[in-house]
Amino acid sequence: MRIAVGCDPNAEEFKQEMIQYVKELGHEVKDFGSKDTVYAHVAQQVAEKVAAKEFDRGILFCGTGIGVMLAANKVKGAYAANVLNVYSAKRACLSNNCNIITLGSQVTGNMLAKELIEAYLGCTYENNERSGKKVSAYVEYEQNHFK
Repeated sequence: MRIAVGCDPNAEEFKQEMIQYVKELGHEVKDFGSKDTVYAHVAQQVAEKVAAKEFDRGILFCGTGIGVMLAANKVKGAYAANVLNVYSAKRACLSNNCNIITLGSQVTGNMLAKELIEAYLGCTYENNERSGKKVSAYVEYEQNHFK
């Protein structure tokens, strides 16, 4: 898969370690940087590229993962989830069709972050009876209410 990544300056070292790990898993990675202290800018840039399907998925980093998640979710077609455990990383993909995950460099240990990334990238969303209706409902709302 082609993975887009970005972060705020505080998460640069963490991001670099995770980029190396994603590459070790066999994925192609494009780093959208970390120099801008306004993390919303890089988060939205990554989200735009993922929503446009220029990349298969995105991974964003900041101190908690919350700020970049909020910023990414303002982009039409971007569905970002802040993941804290392996189960939620899998369900972000399997149940919610999230195309971006976010991680907090100040609240997530490096080994756990690698497990979360591997769990997320190892899943493929399947539109089914249970999840399909839920995903369709928020996609439909977005189509009707976002420019």
